[in-house]
Amino acid sequence: MDFRVVTLFPQFVATSTSFGVCGRAVQRGLIDINTVDPREFTSDVHRTVDDRPYGGGPGMVLKVEPVRAAINQARDKAPTGSPVVFLTPQGRRFDQDVARQFAKLAGMVLVAGRYEGFDERLLDAEADDEISLGDFVLSGGEIAAVAVIDAVTRLLPAVLGDEASAEQDSFMDGLLDCPHYTRPETVDGRGVPPVLLEGDHEAIRCWRLKQALGRTYLRRPELLTGRELNTEEQRLLREFLEEQDLEPGQDGPEQHFTS
Repeated sequence: MDFRVVTLFPQFVATSTSFGVCGRAVQRGLIDINTVDPREFTSDVHRTVDDRPYGGGPGMVLKVEPVRAAINQARDKAPTGSPVVFLTPQGRRFDQDVARQFAKLAGMVLVAGRYEGFDERLLDAEADDEISLGDFVLSGGEIAAVAVIDAVTRLLPAVLGDEASAEQDSFMDGLLDCPHYTRPETVDGRGVPPVLLEGDHEAIRCWRLKQALGRTYLRRPELLTGRELNTEEQRLLREFLEEQDLEPGQDGPEQHFTS
């Protein structure tokens, strides 16, 4: 997959994606990450890419011309049909479903903003999509761009050593991940749940699903909104709550149970 990032800080993107999963994917030729700096398309000695906002107010706004020129270069070199995606506070929330959608593409152009953001006319003319990581403020869109690249990359075929790793990640089936344990068997007097030591694969599957359901119910109940639990999931979630001395609807959404 081909990622093109329009950014005023290309070294930030290059360094951040040179480690771990993304770094190995680049080395193996599974992804390509390139950056384009809007400053390269300025004509003044100061390489100016921003200006004061009309109407007054604090901060500076990114100018249309240099950013548009950078986008055009990135788009021209990206695979045909690659969308131009701006990282903006007003964009749709980035989540695992969106990552899966992006992972089906041959490429994408990510546009990272700075200062007070983009001239709105640039968004109107060039944006195919707008993405936000959440309701908080970052100094720039580079962190968001790197997060998108990382989340999408790990979904691509052959990127992870074990294809099941991505399938079992948190949010892949709309649930938080289950707890995980490794050696040694006892830490500070606390042992590993016995079911994980007994080698019964079906029992382990059920235990992991139960823990994922329970953890989601207690910590992120909104993830269950609109999700219809099947018979097994309802049974396992009831068992989890009973083990925690909780009743359906206590610290979680009661509507996910049928009588």
